[in-house]
Amino acid sequence: MVAIDLKQALIDEIIMLKKQRNAIILAHNYELPEIQDIADVLGDSLALARTAAKTDADVIAFCGVHFMAETAAILNPNKKVLLPDLDAGCSLADSITAEQLRAWKEEHPGAFVVAYVNTTAEVKALSDYCCTSANAVDVVNAIPAENEVLFLPDMFLGAYVKRMTGRENMQIWMGECHVHAGIAPTDVESIMQEHPDAELLIHPECGCSTSSLYMLAENALPDDRTHILSTGGMLKYVEETPNREFIVATETGIIHQMQKNNPNKTFHAANRTAICPFMKMITLEKLRDALKYDRYVIEVSEELREKALKPIERMIAIG
Repeated sequence: MVAIDLKQALIDEIIMLKKQRNAIILAHNYELPEIQDIADVLGDSLALARTAAKTDADVIAFCGVHFMAETAAILNPNKKVLLPDLDAGCSLADSITAEQLRAWKEEHPGAFVVAYVNTTAEVKALSDYCCTSANAVDVVNAIPAENEVLFLPDMFLGAYVKRMTGRENMQIWMGECHVHAGIAPTDVESIMQEHPDAELLIHPECGCSTSSLYMLAENALPDDRTHILSTGGMLKYVEETPNREFIVATETGIIHQMQKNNPNKTFHAANRTAICPFMKMITLEKLRDALKYDRYVIEVSEELREKALKPIERMIAIG
C-alpha cells in the first residue's frame, strides 16, 4: 500500500509540474510501463519527431534515449528539452562517428547519405536525409535511381531497405542495435512452433529480418501472417486486424502498450531477453526531477543545429 501511495504521489507531482511549466512528456514505445502510461505522446522515433516539431509546449521532457532528445532540440531551438537520464544512450548510434562518415563519403564522392534517426547530431549534419524504420523505404525511393546511396548505420534495416527498393547502388554501414541484433532466426522458428497460428510481427532492425525475408521467399514462413513493420506500424496493425494472437520480434517494452490497448488479444515476445537497458533507465523519480530541477537540458550549437536540421526535416516530410 505504501509503495502504491508513493507511486501515485510521484504521478500527481509530475502532472502538477507539467502543468506549471507548460511541458509535454514524450515517450518511446520501449520505455518502462509507468513512463508509457504517464506520457502525453507515446510513439516511435518518427511520430515523436513529428510531435516535437509542432508542439507549442515550453518544455519537452523526452523519455527515450539521447539521440531522440537531441533531435527534439534541433527541431526546437527556442524550447527547453530535458532528458531525465544522461546515460540513456544507444549502441546503434554509437556504431558510427562523424569522422568515420567523412571517410566513407570520401570513398563514394557524390553519393547521397541516408542516416537512420538513431545517430548523433554530428552524423546527421553530414547526411542528406534522415529516416526511421517507418519511412526508410520511402526516403530511399525519393532519391533518383541513378544516384548512389550510403545507408547508415543499421545493417539489418539497410538490407531490408535494399531488398524492398531493389536498389543495387546502395552501400550499407555494418552497424547494429545490440538488442535487435540479438533476436535471431532460431528465436522466430522456435516460438512459431509453439504458437503456429500466431501472426508474426518483425522490426526491420532485428537480426532475424533479413533471414525472414528469405524464408518468406522460400515459403518457410506464412506469407499471410508475417509482417515487417516499424513499432508504430506494429501497434496500428494489432489495433486494426481481427486476429488475436501475435509473436512480436522487437524490444519487449512495446508489448505493454499492445496488451493495454488490446486486452482480449495475446502477445508473445520472440525473445524475452530483448530488453534495452538504456530505454529502461528513465523512472518516474527521474522524470519528476527533470521537470523540477531541469535535469538534464539537451543543447545543440546553432551551427550544428542548422546543418542537422535539413535532413531531419526531409525525414519528417516523407512517408
